Amino acid sequence: MKGIGAYRGKRVGVLGLGRSGRAVARALRAAGADPLLYDDDPATLDAACTAGGRPGAAADLPDLALLVASPGVPLTHPAPHPLIEDARRAGVPVCGDVDLFAATYPETFLIGVTGTNGKSTTTALIAHLLAAAGLPAEAAGNIGRPVFDLEPAPGTILVLELSSFQLDLSRELRCRIAVWLNLEPDHLDRHGDLDGYIAAKRRLFAGQRPGDRAVVAVDDDVSRALAEELEAAGRAPIRVSGSRADVEVGVADGWLVARSEGGLRRIAELAGLPRLRGRHNHQNAAAAFAVARLLGVDGAVAARGLASFPGLPHRMREVGRLGRIRFIDDSKATNPAAAGRSLASFSEIYWIAGGRAKPGGFGALEPHLGNIRAAFLIGEAAPELARFLEGRVPAEMVGELARAVPAAARAADRSEGEAPVVLLAPACASFDQFTDFEARGRAFAALVAELASAAAGGAA
Repeated sequence: MKGIGAYRGKRVGVLGLGRSGRAVARALRAAGADPLLYDDDPATLDAACTAGGRPGAAADLPDLALLVASPGVPLTHPAPHPLIEDARRAGVPVCGDVDLFAATYPETFLIGVTGTNGKSTTTALIAHLLAAAGLPAEAAGNIGRPVFDLEPAPGTILVLELSSFQLDLSRELRCRIAVWLNLEPDHLDRHGDLDGYIAAKRRLFAGQRPGDRAVVAVDDDVSRALAEELEAAGRAPIRVSGSRADVEVGVADGWLVARSEGGLRRIAELAGLPRLRGRHNHQNAAAAFAVARLLGVDGAVAARGLASFPGLPHRMREVGRLGRIRFIDDSKATNPAAAGRSLASFSEIYWIAGGRAKPGGFGALEPHLGNIRAAFLIGEAAPELARFLEGRVPAEMVGELARAVPAAARAADRSEGEAPVVLLAPACASFDQFTDFEARGRAFAALVAELASAAAGGAA
């Protein structure tokens, strides 16, 4: 694939004008190309054109040298976007921003991170560990920073969070280190079925060359099978785990451990990592340390980096306390598998859940229901969740987050437990009531702050 400089003086379509699409359009203009902008939302298109650009039309497609589609644009399911179909019929190449970026900066060392859950935390943690060791590392991609907002200097290491949507668009991306965390059913509406979802994720390894490395967490069946397949192909993946020690980097007796010729070496005590609470975060830490070790980072340096990691908003973040009650924001838990990991991390939970349900039901929550004392259900999925919990967990359909937070706090205050937790881990997407999971998390934190302020006023 050609880098962005090859399109000077040529028309290039940009389909989808979210953060990544706008960044691509800016980069194309800076490179002397003529970007034509497309978006299904007229207001978004107008805003992008006002910022500098011109709208494209379907009639322009045959004249395009390339169409850069944003990750949110459907390629196959539930149906291809009409402009994708038109471009294919016209013989116009279609790519994503990550492939175009990689072709533009072919010498940049890329680390790709994918998985159903934990991508953002692991991406940020890898970059943090490398920076703590004095290596020039930055995080970008699906973590929220579009790749074309970067101009990597020589020697920069880029750690890219890669969603299945981004990988579905990838054909030539080369990751010098590819990190696979886990796989649970998700985004099946976009990929058709589980096999389609897995196939999109597996593109992470397609562009690797001899000498490139794979790090695979082997805590689920699909991931274990992937590691075995890579091994059989001579790829020698580095196996990691958040719960086992019979791997290259894993967990033993509450410690993150790494295997070497001398046996297991302790790296960091996990109980001392409050920003990496829970088995799922132990998996993230194991994968991040495996990458850091590949790049020569010493265990003691990595341990200090793990301890200083600030964490990411809306991922198991404590946002307030009222006496013995802790309020935990895990708004990023947008599917049942992710919410299950949150529920496994505490023993006395007053659970706020709901939103827009994803296909596949809530069965992944089954093993963790014993940790829930009461559930407070919001959004479109509240009736479905109530049916799922019936007879097993006391549940109240409260409708909105503004009602759920004080209701959960009152219930937690009545409890006799020593450390009750009000946990926002919705197991659902946010789009029925919020623009995204971040807005939902901010609303939760604001409601907790209101409760704390009211409690302080009452005490005064």
